[in-house]
Order: sequence, then C-alpha cells, then structure tokens
Amino acid sequence: MNVFNFSAGPAVLPKEVLQRAAAEMLDWHGSGMSVMEMSHRGPEFIAIAEKAEADLRRLLAIPDDYEVLFLQGGAIGENAIVPMNLLGQKKVIDFVNTGEWSKKSIKEAGKYAQVNVAASSADRNFCYVPPRESWKLSPEAAYVHICSNETIGGVEYHFTPEVGDVPLVADMSSHILSRPIEVSKYGVIYGGAQKNVGPAGLTLVIVRRSLLDRALPITPSAFHWKEQAEADSMLNTPPTYAIYIAGLVFEWLLAQGGLAAIERKNIEKATLLYDAIDGSGGFYVNPVEKKDRSRMNVPFKLRDESLDGAFLEGAQARGLLQLKGHRSVGGMRASIYNAMPIEGVQALVGYMREFQRSHG
Repeated sequence: MNVFNFSAGPAVLPKEVLQRAAAEMLDWHGSGMSVMEMSHRGPEFIAIAEKAEADLRRLLAIPDDYEVLFLQGGAIGENAIVPMNLLGQKKVIDFVNTGEWSKKSIKEAGKYAQVNVAASSADRNFCYVPPRESWKLSPEAAYVHICSNETIGGVEYHFTPEVGDVPLVADMSSHILSRPIEVSKYGVIYGGAQKNVGPAGLTLVIVRRSLLDRALPITPSAFHWKEQAEADSMLNTPPTYAIYIAGLVFEWLLAQGGLAAIERKNIEKATLLYDAIDGSGGFYVNPVEKKDRSRMNVPFKLRDESLDGAFLEGAQARGLLQLKGHRSVGGMRASIYNAMPIEGVQALVGYMREFQRSHG
C-alpha cells in the first residue's frame, strides 16, 4: 500500500532526497563521516553549506545585495528576531492580519513596538486577504509585515503588495519555494524549513543588506542578522544536518526544472483537490474565497461533522495520513507541499468521493 503524508509540518520530503540521505548517512562522499558528525567549521560541511546557499540563490534568483542566513528558532523565533533587527529608531510596525500565524507575529512584536494592524480579515473569520487598497499603513512604520500563506486557515497571497519605501517583511514558512517570487520586492523573507524545505530545526532568512544596520542594542548576537551574515551563519553552531537535507531538496527542485516547473505541478494538485471539494454538493466545504485559496494547505470540513472520526479512520486505513485539521479550527487539512506527488492527491480525491457515496 502506498502511503501519503499530508502533515502540515514537519512534512513530507521528496523520496529521492531521503534515499540519497540514507545512502550517505554513514559516509558522506568518502569522508568517513556522517554529516551529523562533521565540524561545522571543517571543509566538508563548509562545502555543503556553500552549495546549499548557491542553489537557493539560483532557485529564487536572489539579488546580490541580499544575505541568505541559515539560522534556528523557526518562524515563532523570528517573530521576536525580526523587530529586534529592523526597528532601529522607529516605534511602529504595520501588520496585516490574515489568521493564526499573523496573530502570533502581532502579539510578539507588541513586546518591542507599537503595533498598527493596517488591515484584517477577522471580520469574516480570516477567509480572505484584505485588498491592498483597504490597508491603512502608518507613515512612520519601521516595516510592513505579512504572513503570505496561512498554514492553518489556508489563505495565500497571490500578489505582492506594494508598500512604497517601507520594507515589506513576509513570513513564507509554508509556501516558500512553491512558486517563483520577486525577491527584490521584499526587505525580508523568512520561514521555518519544516514545511517545504527540509526537516525541523532550520530557519531561512533572506534580508536586504541595506537593512542590516537597524538592530536594537538588546539583540542577542546569535539572533543579530548582521553578525550572523559576517560569520556566514556560523556565529553559533548551525543546524548542520537540516542544512544538508535542505541542500538536497534544493538540488531536487533544480532537477525538477526549478520553481516555474514546480508551480505548474502545484497548481495541478491544488486544482484537483479544490474541484473535488467544490463539486461535492456541499458534502465537503472549504471556507476560503477562491481567489485567496492556498495551493499548499487545503482545509475542509464535512457538512456532517459527526462523520469526522469515520473519515479519518478510513483515510488512515488507506495510507492517507495526517489529515486531521488544526486543533484551533477542526475539520480536515491536506497539506500538499512540493514533495507531495500528484498520485497522493488523486488517492485522497478518490477516497473523498468513495466516502461521500457511502455516507452522503
């Protein structure tokens, strides 16, 4: 039986990446060492880290005036690290609130600055992205923060907002590398790796170099972007094995044809699943406005929620794993990241139709 893992994170990794990591586990390229055993300052690991950065730069076409940092702490850690590094002499941060992860960022930033919620979709239970023309930005903001894909609510920005000369900061944890983006439109892009990049423990930060002189004096050295950039992300011991796996994922993405090719596959998978939901006659429901639906995280509910347990039990028996929705919203959630093959989505859709026939 084929098994398909729909976990929101830590999440499915490409089978080819896992196979290669297994083959190299005991002896990386004839070094006699596992990557987990290497010194982060030794030539073997430095080569791994340098190649990972070069491949990420190639995938995202990252301009030369941006630093790429391989750090720790996840997006929740960055909720504090971002304001510490970008506030400078400013007192206000603008936020757009599109759901649970936006709310976490807003709460944490409030410890360091005045928060201005420039727009929010709370009025309709976070089922849409507020249109740019509705945003009420502060003229003195240090930066504008968005969560460009809400992992729990399944809401995704399909546009890059224009915010003038103020840096745009995006938490892209759950859809980074799922499509091409124009990095130069952002001051900072960050995200935990455990959804679409690699295993838990690694945090990616892409930051415009001109923003590196704004850190507050209280910023710890390990979280100080400029100091980490000057130390090639090795001011402290980095998450070496997670960087290695991420590097293998970057190689896999390049072999797939890059982000334009992977985006086409992601559109195909998302369309297949949303069409099944929308075509169920209300048996399954996705609450998000169609124009703002996430390609990566697809929440849905059964019209009769008393059937949730039976649905999950049947899915598990068919090798369709981790479909239970987040505890804050209930229902179901299928996370269909880059590494989820189309066959997994086809299997899920087939089961959903079968379940509806027997319980509709």
